[in-house]
Amino acid sequence: MNKIETILTPALYPFRKMNGEHNVVVVDILRATTSICTALANGAKALIPVRTIEEAKAYKDKGYLVAGERIEDTFPFADWGNSALEFTKERVEGNEIVHSTTNGTVAICLTQTSNPHQILIGSFCNLSALAEYLIKQDRDVQILCSGWNNTFALEDAVFAGALAEEILKADNFENKNDSTQCVLELWRASKDNLREYMEKASHIHRLRKHKMDDVFDYTFMLNTCDVIPLFEQNKIINVK
Repeated sequence: MNKIETILTPALYPFRKMNGEHNVVVVDILRATTSICTALANGAKALIPVRTIEEAKAYKDKGYLVAGERIEDTFPFADWGNSALEFTKERVEGNEIVHSTTNGTVAICLTQTSNPHQILIGSFCNLSALAEYLIKQDRDVQILCSGWNNTFALEDAVFAGALAEEILKADNFENKNDSTQCVLELWRASKDNLREYMEKASHIHRLRKHKMDDVFDYTFMLNTCDVIPLFEQNKIINVK
């Protein structure tokens, strides 16, 4: 029987390695993983996540498009920031885009340390498609919440609960993990009015102060695309 484990912040990740045959799902709802799913749905060839601004600048100097931010500020040299609404078809179609963010791309790169079978990207955008894929993969699943500067983020945990609930509908998965039980409870408390519930999330208000609230309604819409973003060989591609 396959297990689902939820890791609530990247700071806990080094302590929670599985067997190397598991699949990892990285979650950064506000905003990196929502933007990645949107970019691939709009025809991006690939995204290249990098941990540091210096790496992003090196790619920019080679002629790559660069998207990203640190603490809500877009890099001076970036072509655009980290809002899903900025990853338009006109900008991304057919392109490889370097992506570096405060939390999400750091967490994506971190997952390589546990040598998982696959590293996947999750958001409310691709919830059902991702759950279906993971069920068919028939492997243990580890959900990594990117959080905020290594602390807990409500929006990531709620999504983790939504994904866990979908996966647990299959008869080849079970939950014996306290953190997964916790996120399931959060999802069940919020799913009937998700957008309103998310006003409890501190990152919502942090972004709103920076006038970055135009993307919230889109972010919490379920199943707007069916992409399966896979991170391998330092690039994120759509495997569907």
